[in-house]
Amino acid sequence: MTSVPALRKAWHFAIVVILTLLTQIGGLAWLVSLAFKKQKWAFITIYLVMTGLATQVAPLFGRVAIGCWESGPLEVQSWLYCGLNRNYVTPELKGVLLSVAKSVEQEYPGTKTVILDAGFPFLDGFPMVPHLSHSDGEKVDLAFFYRDHKGYLPGETKSPIGYLAFEAGPTDCPDSWLTLRWGLKAVQPLWRNLDLEPDRTKFLIDALGANPQIDKILLEPHLKERFDISSDKVRFQGCRAARHDDHIHIQL
Repeated sequence: MTSVPALRKAWHFAIVVILTLLTQIGGLAWLVSLAFKKQKWAFITIYLVMTGLATQVAPLFGRVAIGCWESGPLEVQSWLYCGLNRNYVTPELKGVLLSVAKSVEQEYPGTKTVILDAGFPFLDGFPMVPHLSHSDGEKVDLAFFYRDHKGYLPGETKSPIGYLAFEAGPTDCPDSWLTLRWGLKAVQPLWRNLDLEPDRTKFLIDALGANPQIDKILLEPHLKERFDISSDKVRFQGCRAARHDDHIHIQL
């Protein structure tokens, strides 16, 4: 029979693993908090302090934060991404994002280019679940632009986190749970009834494709055809990776 101390150790180990995979620094914060009597509140305090310090230390590792407090044509979709320390990129990528966002805003005043997952603050090669990449600060996901019956909605997304609101379209990929290409049909009716804003979306993708510092853009083929995208940088991620008809993936 498993002893209570062994179960407790296994519980803490599982929490450390999960927090580390989700936030990079959360597992360490949990371990430090075990030294305090009021462990839950100690963890929250330690984690917030470490998250704040990360923005100051990350430049030593070649990363900078895209802050949720920053205003302008480029913004993070939710405080969730900042709270989970998933809002870090290299200075070069941040410069590209700011430049492209400004060009979209100049063409379509009032437009907000929205950041989803970027990268963690420290260590190249550190995995960012559930992504197969995003491990070096040179990759970032951008949300689509959306509209309702009244027109474009600045900074708004179809789902609460910007992901998983898939656009229907033809595909040659099999419907299989053996890959990461999940359609999640059961949750699609839960999202807001919004449509892609085609003009801004096409302009954004074209601007990214024209930027010499961008190496690759991942997008579903049916959307590339829908928006008449000609850039060779826009590619299909393959049938074994997550779908890219709910966001745009770019990398230097």
